[in-house]
Amino acid sequence: MREVQRRAGRPDSGLRAGIGLILALSVWASPGLAQSPSPPPPAPMTNKSVHGTLVRVDTRQNSLFMKSDAGEPMAWRLSPRVITEAARFKQGDPVIVIYRQVGAGEKAITAVAFPGTATAPVYVNTTSGRIVFRSGASADGTCPSHAAGPVNETAIPAGGMTEIADDCWCCAPSDQTCTPANKSGLGQAFLIRCYP
Repeated sequence: MREVQRRAGRPDSGLRAGIGLILALSVWASPGLAQSPSPPPPAPMTNKSVHGTLVRVDTRQNSLFMKSDAGEPMAWRLSPRVITEAARFKQGDPVIVIYRQVGAGEKAITAVAFPGTATAPVYVNTTSGRIVFRSGASADGTCPSHAAGPVNETAIPAGGMTEIADDCWCCAPSDQTCTPANKSGLGQAFLIRCYP
């Protein structure tokens, strides 16, 4: 009986070796110690735009209908706030829809712009919250994917607006930032969704 108690109180060498092997295997299999290279970061989403002319605005369906410069009929569902603004424009007025491709066949609209409707680039915050608006110079006539020089930054509350003299712009939620990679132009643009 004493011999059994002595063995029960003290693990033998075989048991100690087994525990050591289990610990070694668990450390080796730990994901934090894996040696495989980390995947590259995803490429940033870039804005695209469709240029065309306004066909009509349907305030009941909150939709803007346009004909692209390529002759394609297009329809965009917008917030009631943006539809109210768009309804002030006439059939045949130039319109630009700026969007991001966020999935197969899915577009997220960043802004709707009406060129030639102001003597400077004017941006109206029609998002539901405060945003940061950033603008800067172009590089060789294009807006680079990284800042090419000093950047001007303005906080715009919901419903507020800003006028800029810079070539390039972007907007982001108020606690984030972005790179001015969108080309600006004379007219009014209604900001719908801002991205970092």
